[in-house]
Amino acid sequence: MIAKRKQELWDALAAVSPGMPLREGLDRISKARMGALIVVGDGPEVLNVCSGGFLLDAAFTPQRLSELAKMDGAIILSSDSSRIARANVHMVPNPNVPTTETGTRHRTAERVARSVAVPVATVSEDMAVLTVYRGDEKYQLESIPNILNRCDQALQTLERYKSRLNEELASLTAHEVEGLVTLRDVIVVLQRSEMVSRIAEELRHHLIELGADGRLVRLQLRDLMAGVGDERTNLIRDYAPDGIEPGDALERLRALDPGEITDPDDVGDVLELGDGNSVDLAQPMQPRGYRILARILPRLPEPVIDAVVRKCGRFDKLMRASTTELAQLAEVSEQLASVIRDGLSQQAQSSILNRYQ
Repeated sequence: MIAKRKQELWDALAAVSPGMPLREGLDRISKARMGALIVVGDGPEVLNVCSGGFLLDAAFTPQRLSELAKMDGAIILSSDSSRIARANVHMVPNPNVPTTETGTRHRTAERVARSVAVPVATVSEDMAVLTVYRGDEKYQLESIPNILNRCDQALQTLERYKSRLNEELASLTAHEVEGLVTLRDVIVVLQRSEMVSRIAEELRHHLIELGADGRLVRLQLRDLMAGVGDERTNLIRDYAPDGIEPGDALERLRALDPGEITDPDDVGDVLELGDGNSVDLAQPMQPRGYRILARILPRLPEPVIDAVVRKCGRFDKLMRASTTELAQLAEVSEQLASVIRDGLSQQAQSSILNRYQ
């Protein structure tokens, strides 16, 4: 339920992000040092808390919105913000609905948002502050330069964490080839990948606020996060006990708080690798081979990878499998078997060389 409320707020913020017509209208109102209360939705539930005003049903433009803001009443837009339904409306929400605001306009906006499941935006006349309300959530929009500064800091942090994650992944691959993987190696990679994903998620929220102004940041984020999700999923498929779905394990991992994500016991419990109290970090682990196979041929069909893993069962047996043995599978041709065999050999050689350089 909390995640749903947050998502509804982010959807509302996307509608008022830079580049959207509604945001242009709000900026015009703010620059003119005027105030406004704007309700995005004109359904029966909204009309039930409206009084007075006049019906417009006119096409939305930022100029019309700023002109209508010269009147004291609220402005009612259609749910997709394409039309201005009513103007100069007096909002009469339930006065018993709690509110943390003090100003009349903002108190009314928060009560409307909590009473009716629609986004409500306000522009403060004195402080030129834009605020969005959605249900019990509210968000005060920041200036674009401030958000870009935060994005720059987050990108720098993400680059450092991604570099460290790549090092841990390379170390894990070398240990897999040598047959020396321990639970500690697996948990460290999971911790690093989750930290990287959380920083990226924070950046995505900033990108929602930036709208059209976040194109370059969006490209950098996409480049940095390429392959991270697949690596995490295949890592869980490699080491989690049978019966644990990667999606469920990732959900439990995302549910850990910042303190728990740094605790090996809590991360081990996500994969059900402990006894409920603690995990043996020196416990030897044997991968199934999903991650290595995905690295060899990123476009390899999922049924082929599943068939190879089912036949070999363990990574050490996969490394010893010959081209002839792989080609016996119905899903694997002789040419594909040769490619897989050569790819495994190259992965083994490169990982060991990188480890000891």
